[in-house]
Amino acid sequence: MSVFSPPRSIASWRRQLIGTFSNNAAEIPQWELDLAEGDDVGHFGPESAVWAVHGSMTPIIAGIRALLLQALHPGAMAGVHDFSDYRSDPLGRLAGTIRWIFTVTYGDTAAAKAGSDWVLRLHERVHGTYTDADGAVQPYSANDPEIARWVHLAFTDAFLSSHQRYGGPIPGGADAYVAEWAVAGELMGIPDPPRSEAELRKQMAGYDTQLRSSGYVNEALSFLKRPPLPGNQRFGYRVLFAGAVASLEPRHRELLGLRAPHLGPVPLPVKFPVKLVLGVIRLGLGPQGPSERSARERIGRLSTGQ
Repeated sequence: MSVFSPPRSIASWRRQLIGTFSNNAAEIPQWELDLAEGDDVGHFGPESAVWAVHGSMTPIIAGIRALLLQALHPGAMAGVHDFSDYRSDPLGRLAGTIRWIFTVTYGDTAAAKAGSDWVLRLHERVHGTYTDADGAVQPYSANDPEIARWVHLAFTDAFLSSHQRYGGPIPGGADAYVAEWAVAGELMGIPDPPRSEAELRKQMAGYDTQLRSSGYVNEALSFLKRPPLPGNQRFGYRVLFAGAVASLEPRHRELLGLRAPHLGPVPLPVKFPVKLVLGVIRLGLGPQGPSERSARERIGRLSTGQ
């Protein structure tokens, strides 16, 4: 059995694979085509650390890792439990997250701001109460700077750590990626997001006493372990989930009640199978996504105009 067993034809398998990341859209979503419009290069560019990381396949692993990390903050998890439709519409939820990340990554500065403002408006209705790690009831809001900061830290850490483990080189190194992606934090209203890997680790450690497991976390874990994917994608997903778990810090794995892949007391190597699965996905999706193609079209047009 291959890591992603194709059904009757490669074309059918590829359509299913693309559908997983596009909410089964029949055509390229209009928002991706619209990224060809705009009046500037954007916050990043083809030589940036952000393009190197987000244009690779490692964001697939990073998405799993980010969700695992975000779930550990009880305020962030309460908002997901109370307002998210990830259980009934997981592909829609995935497509929405991809849209924001790629709009900020590949859009011009106006598109990046408009996309972030759209998310902030959606978050305005996400508020309620949660029980913190000390057992006290606290209010939460998705746009609360401290909860939003944890989400940003989890995203940044997941994308960086996954690429360091399973991807290629990053122009300027880890510090360049963290510094560049701080723009995304600022667009989401987060004051002083980290701008170096050391600062990222320091800010994450500041949340250690706030993180905890819960019934909500276990519910999310059950879903993440077995999402409703087509049968020919399930084995590959299990490999990627194992890779995401292996990449977590031990303290976060322990809180989640997860273990790195092992056979008895012996850790199992996951790097090669993860990279193999990511390579198969790259073959299915193609070497360049539509968001990046649109961005390159815009940048080329601006360069020619100049």
